[in-house]
Amino acid sequence: MIEPRILEVRTKILKKNDELARAMREEFQRLGVLVVNFVSSPGTGKTALLQETMRRLVEAKISVAAVVGDLETDNDAKRLAQSGAPVRQIMTHGMCHLEADMVQQHIADWNVGELEFLFIENVGNLVCPSSWDLGESIRVALLSVTEGEDKPLKYPNLFNTSDIAVITKMDLADVCEFDRQTALDNLFAVRPGIHVIETSAKKGTGITEWIDYLQQMRARLISE
Repeated sequence: MIEPRILEVRTKILKKNDELARAMREEFQRLGVLVVNFVSSPGTGKTALLQETMRRLVEAKISVAAVVGDLETDNDAKRLAQSGAPVRQIMTHGMCHLEADMVQQHIADWNVGELEFLFIENVGNLVCPSSWDLGESIRVALLSVTEGEDKPLKYPNLFNTSDIAVITKMDLADVCEFDRQTALDNLFAVRPGIHVIETSAKKGTGITEWIDYLQQMRARLISE
């Protein structure tokens, strides 16, 4: 009798989250804010990619902000705040994902309507974040060359619920003997036709293409 009860409670929690996330997305879209949710395993390079992205956008006088999820510490928020943009750390204290109400609470005193981009760096986890809608416009799945090519096959739900896949740390591809074509084949097997961008935050590879993609998605958002 325990399992059905757990399932019932979880269903109610997810329904409440989805309803809030839907309302948040509608408000973000009304305001013209592109919300981007970064999901991946720990150590994939979410913070490094986001740090370089925010640095370039701020230099271009584009208004951005970010919320960062971690079990503990505000290390990543401190790194991102170096861009000069507003950043908030969400400490989940053991929870393996962010939820819509967490994001809502942490941006409550921001004038979100002044932003063009709001970035959400989710907790490093390949399972839990895929089930939780945060009101984002775009969900980005990151895959690092240091993780191997088979992550999309092992964790298909993360990738098939994402709008774009970003391969990170391409500067280490040769050292890690990363098989690029196999990785692409695996991504397309799980999510046929998914947009893929290959990047290195350290070397700057692919960052211009990535930012162009973000700009195109926001232009599409405000034209709808």
